[in-house]
Amino acid sequence: MRILLTGLEDERFIRPLQLITNLFYEESELSITTLEHPDLIIHFIYSYESSVITSYAKLSEVETGAILEGTFQKDISNFDTEKELFKQIKNAVSLVYVKVLQDLTGVIQPWGLLTGVRPTKLLHKKIHAGISREDAHKQLKEDYLITEEKIELMQHIVDRQLTMVPDLYKLQNEVSIYIGIPFCPTKCAYCTFPAYAINGRQGSVNSFLGGLHYEMREMGRWLKENNIPITTVYYGGGTPTSISAEEMDMLYEEMYQSFPNVQNIREITVEAGRPDTITPEKLEVLKKWNIDRISINPQSYIQETLKAIGRHHTVEETIEKFHLARNMGMNNINMDLIIGLPGEGVEEFNYTLSETEKLMPESLTVHTLSFKRASEMTRNKDKYKVADRDEITEMMNNASAWTKDHGYVPYYLYRMKNILGNLENVGYALPGQESIYNIMIMEEQQTIIGLGCGAASKFIDPRTGKITQFANPKDPKSYNDSFMEYTEKKIKILDELFAVPSSRS
Repeated sequence: MRILLTGLEDERFIRPLQLITNLFYEESELSITTLEHPDLIIHFIYSYESSVITSYAKLSEVETGAILEGTFQKDISNFDTEKELFKQIKNAVSLVYVKVLQDLTGVIQPWGLLTGVRPTKLLHKKIHAGISREDAHKQLKEDYLITEEKIELMQHIVDRQLTMVPDLYKLQNEVSIYIGIPFCPTKCAYCTFPAYAINGRQGSVNSFLGGLHYEMREMGRWLKENNIPITTVYYGGGTPTSISAEEMDMLYEEMYQSFPNVQNIREITVEAGRPDTITPEKLEVLKKWNIDRISINPQSYIQETLKAIGRHHTVEETIEKFHLARNMGMNNINMDLIIGLPGEGVEEFNYTLSETEKLMPESLTVHTLSFKRASEMTRNKDKYKVADRDEITEMMNNASAWTKDHGYVPYYLYRMKNILGNLENVGYALPGQESIYNIMIMEEQQTIIGLGCGAASKFIDPRTGKITQFANPKDPKSYNDSFMEYTEKKIKILDELFAVPSSRS
């Protein structure tokens, strides 16, 4: 689809409008200057006068001559900067763009003009500001075109989060820790996480773990010196259980020695996502250090699917390792499922749900497949055939109904670019078993410090809420060469963030 946009001179409009276009058309070309033989010409008019933003779009379909129009008006008397004003104008233009494309295609976007990752943050912000539930829902519907169904989902999630973490809005002076272990048995076709096949890389593993222990010691020292509590710790990756039981034991010992008041940390999670990495010895290590929240991720219970996406474990192994973990005292097990994996439709996904029913993990995260830019699956789309929008939507609806019928409640949600059906990833849990870390990472209420290869830190100013991103190198060699430097940089940011007087030369 070739689309010429007129009336827009500022190039900052291009990216948000391109993201919206991608929701309607798989292949598209957009221009705000010139475009030969466009399929659609859309003319925009927008203004800001007397505290009111007005936007208008007129769509002309070249082949048929059809004309469609959309309008929007909003009072935005409260804004602090020109940047904030432009953001409001950009949203107003995006809204009328969604309107005319929905009218043209007949495709209703359940998330309206939102293409961002964390829609529930919008509702949290309104609730925290004292806006009533009714008014907040009305604003989400009018300002973003979010459907009532998705607004209700957002409200259920916000309610569960505030039940599980009643002090969610008061945790700015605590931090959570993410520890990245960048190794897996193999790399999945849809994956873009820093994950390297562990076979034959023991030298890299040893060097990496040395750097990680250093980071943990230095960060723990800073937290102790400045009396900063830790809310949660999350071991991710990669697959943290790819390393040996002995290496895991030393890693958790380091955590207890380095971090302040580990006994008071609300939750420690270890991703054991690949069943082929789980052994009795590793589970004994987890028990030794009082860690009982783990993930064992089937993704699918169809063996052909697992082979196609590069997961070398069997369905039977997933079930076997789940029972092993349960029998060895793991009392809070999460499992991940993915909607829309290659070759799978409604029947296959329903079978996966029926198999999940036999295990009943404490929490279940239902992902919708996303074609991430750097993944093997995206580079070879022709090889990986996936379900269409209607099937994807039916699978998501089935997951929602299944979790409700089995006593699970939704407690966190996030979205991704190029996600199938323009849907979402939803975490469900039996009440009281919700992951606090997942809530903290999604709602961005506190700083999360990333340690390890590929780990991203998200520093949040306790006073202003301003977010600063910082990422460690993604490959083990670069990490091993520079972990001391990156640790020092993160501590410097923390000094500034928490207004700590500098004691370093």
